[in-house]
Amino acid sequence: MRVPGKSNKITCFTALLAAYDLTGVTVTADALHTQRAHIRFLAEEKKAHYLFVVKANQPELHRRLRSLPWKEVTARHYDREVGHGRKETRVTRAVTVAGPGLNLPHAAQAARILRHRTDLKTGTVSSQSVYAITYLTSHQTSPQRLGRLARPQWTIENRLHSVRDTTLREDASRIRTGHGPENMATLRNLAINTLRQHGQQHHRRPPARLLRALHPPAQLPRHRLISTSTRSQDFATALGLECGPPHRSVELLT
Repeated sequence: MRVPGKSNKITCFTALLAAYDLTGVTVTADALHTQRAHIRFLAEEKKAHYLFVVKANQPELHRRLRSLPWKEVTARHYDREVGHGRKETRVTRAVTVAGPGLNLPHAAQAARILRHRTDLKTGTVSSQSVYAITYLTSHQTSPQRLGRLARPQWTIENRLHSVRDTTLREDASRIRTGHGPENMATLRNLAINTLRQHGQQHHRRPPARLLRALHPPAQLPRHRLISTSTRSQDFATALGLECGPPHRSVELLT
């Protein structure tokens, strides 16, 4: 769903999910969507559960979660795995937070996921704590399941959003005219899928030629970006990307 101009993804949350039957479904989302209105929409209108990440963009809520007595929590689960050149141990702790303590509607439990990572090549050790809140009570779910629910959301953040926002610098793009945003998003999709097909790991940087193609110069001819019938040959030329002979070009968008 395209985000309206002069807005952000928060405004699209309910519109995107309104058409789905989410009864009994647990919805996960990143910290941007940890909003009271979204929680009420899921719990009261859609009869769904939620697991939302809490980060420093909500400093007071994040501070309250950090201040919980995590060292005293006995409900915990350990998960260990080796892969992608590192060894990782995840410790998930969960505590009941029913009541006005967090000043958040329909909050039944808080979770802290502590990740310890060791780089098998360099021996470098790092750790990270991630906090989350959920409508699921301790009778409905365990720390083990909370960790498993948070894992796919982290995968989305790491393999998709991080690649788009950080590596391909989508958030920094100033292209706003006509079909320019959709055209650039199509090229980023192509780049991400190409890397996956060729076995590139999500934590590796894409080739420089792909990054150059997705970071057009400031003096880019705008009519090349907003045309709805641009051939791939012309589009690649406008982006400064090397391409094959004209007879091999195809329609990129129609």
